[in-house]
Amino acid sequence: MNFTHSDKIIELQRRLTAFMEAHVYPNEHAFHDEVETNRVHGDPWQPTRVIEALKLKARAEGLWNLFLPDSGHGAGLSNLEYAPLCEIMGRSELAPEVFNCNAPDTGNMEVLARYGTPDQQERWLKPLLAGEIRSGFAMTEPDVASSDATNIRASIVRDGDDYVIDGRKWWTSGAGDPRCKILIFMGRSNPDAARHAQQSMILVPVDTAGVTIERTLSVFGYDHAPHGHAEISFDKVRVPASNILLGEGRGFEIAQGRLGPGRIHHCMRLIGLAERALELMCKRANERVAFGRRIAEQSVTLERIAESRIVIDQARLLVLNAAYMMDSVGNRGARQQIAMIKVAVPAMACQVIDWAIQLHGAAGVSSDFPLAAAYAHARTLKLADGPDEVHRNQIGQLELARHSLARH
Repeated sequence: MNFTHSDKIIELQRRLTAFMEAHVYPNEHAFHDEVETNRVHGDPWQPTRVIEALKLKARAEGLWNLFLPDSGHGAGLSNLEYAPLCEIMGRSELAPEVFNCNAPDTGNMEVLARYGTPDQQERWLKPLLAGEIRSGFAMTEPDVASSDATNIRASIVRDGDDYVIDGRKWWTSGAGDPRCKILIFMGRSNPDAARHAQQSMILVPVDTAGVTIERTLSVFGYDHAPHGHAEISFDKVRVPASNILLGEGRGFEIAQGRLGPGRIHHCMRLIGLAERALELMCKRANERVAFGRRIAEQSVTLERIAESRIVIDQARLLVLNAAYMMDSVGNRGARQQIAMIKVAVPAMACQVIDWAIQLHGAAGVSSDFPLAAAYAHARTLKLADGPDEVHRNQIGQLELARHSLARH
């Protein structure tokens, strides 16, 4: 395995880093100020001028849709090539949207690029690629343990030339944004089929009759306006049969193709988030004096800085290995490596960010620094895209199977 970056990727790293330093970091407070101003005036759920202006700059500089391996739609980069770029974007909560590499749109664009019909791609993929609209992924349900997707109870029933959809979803990220125009909905279409052939995915325009955004949900007190995470009810929602993705009963097949890249992208971004937390930790340690010595001179601080460097680099190597495996043997062949990073990287990020918060004292839990929001995000990713327990079970089962085969 050769993790040396090509000249092309090194140049993209340089350009991304320069853009972040010139445009993204200086506008973080401006973004939050604009959201809060909108909130004071009664509507934080609207696009911000800050992000829209940065999107235009990023697109003009060719730093756009870098995540898509399909060169017909994106930059044509492999997972291994995209990893160091995604890490840079993960350093700021603004950056993924600025470069049109934000979840859940990335996963939805990949689904449409891979499984969508030409008509579906024209209507939905094209404006998503242009950053003109946003999308949501409606899978998780409030009434069942959705960590086991076979529990999903929402229904997709054929009725002539249409499908009728009923159910309730929540944690549909991005659905609070007025630009969210399309949902990928996962529901049960074939209840009598084999366990993993009962589910389908279908495209549901948000403005369809019967789709109701019941509320937006907070994450550790953050509502993440203007995007948010919504609870949505679907009451006899009728969409054309042509909106089905790939065909009835193929929901798990699509999920397999969607969740692998989604999980590794989250982990790539978390590496960057942890790096930024470590940088803030070092800067604060050098600036502050306690009990007659710089905090940087105290042994507990040196231990935490050293340990942060170790665990970040360990996690990065795990992520690069998973990316290499995905490129080499596909998502299914790399499922153990994907599961491993999904457990290891959020845990690493939570620990590093927590140490950074502790070193900043009361300032660390304030909005003056990005650490509190970073911790909430990292902690959430121990649940999102499958909780740690599910991934650990999969890792253990695959390891046992490997050793069982070895004995024979």
